[in-house]
Amino acid sequence: MWDIGINTWVWASPLTDRDVAELAPRIRDWGFDVVELPVESPGDWDPHRTADLFAEIGLKASLCLVMPPGRDLLDPDLVEETQDYLRRVVDAAHIVGSPVAAGPAYSSVGRTWWIADRPSLYAQLRAGLAPVVEYAASKDVRIAVEPLNRYETSVLNTVEQALEALDGLPERGWGLALDTYHMNIEQSSSAAAVSAAGAHIAHVQVAGNDRGAPGRDGQDWAAFLRVLADTGYRGPLCVESFTPEIPAIATAARAWRPVAASQDALATDSLRFLRSAIARLDG
Repeated sequence: MWDIGINTWVWASPLTDRDVAELAPRIRDWGFDVVELPVESPGDWDPHRTADLFAEIGLKASLCLVMPPGRDLLDPDLVEETQDYLRRVVDAAHIVGSPVAAGPAYSSVGRTWWIADRPSLYAQLRAGLAPVVEYAASKDVRIAVEPLNRYETSVLNTVEQALEALDGLPERGWGLALDTYHMNIEQSSSAAAVSAAGAHIAHVQVAGNDRGAPGRDGQDWAAFLRVLADTGYRGPLCVESFTPEIPAIATAARAWRPVAASQDALATDSLRFLRSAIARLDG
């Protein structure tokens, strides 16, 4: 029903061509279908080289965007630079064949505003994102906008907020990226949030509620997957976790401790559980 993918943040940051060449065959050999590739800075890895490698070994690609300080559609001084970055991510997605560029495409992670500011923030967001969404549509890519938990932003925390904020943008160029880790914090019911997102779902990231392997946590995965299937979503389920061994990514993701016996074990345990859960759903 769904391809299964994994983000290279499980092992590496920032991603390089050498990392791609080393990780991709291992990920394929374990049985994953998709590799989720972060674009921390355009040029860290070569999309053309990656596209050739994936075609050779039979892998699909998905791309995620990154919004550190200095990238922000809600800061007038940074809008043009941020739009340029997002277009370059779209270009990379087009080259490697990813249907989405997924992530918090609105403001720098960590910035917060009062709740009363939301209407004006949403207007700014639509204005800043509109030309990027139009550009993405011209490349057959969707900007998959990801709500984050309250500890990382106050702009978009829930599916409902994201749908309100993005209403009116060209439909073909945007969708929602749902991340079960954030949903577990912010949504009273992940299954109900999936149902509300419906046809707007463009990408799905999965992890346990401790950022470990799904299935080793309290999430009702059967209910989540059942409702996801009902929406008609047929994109990949991409495992997103982070290595605590690289200070920069550990600090950014607050990955202060290992959540598995090893990063490889996190990958293979996740794959085993998801395959089993999907088989039970199909059965």
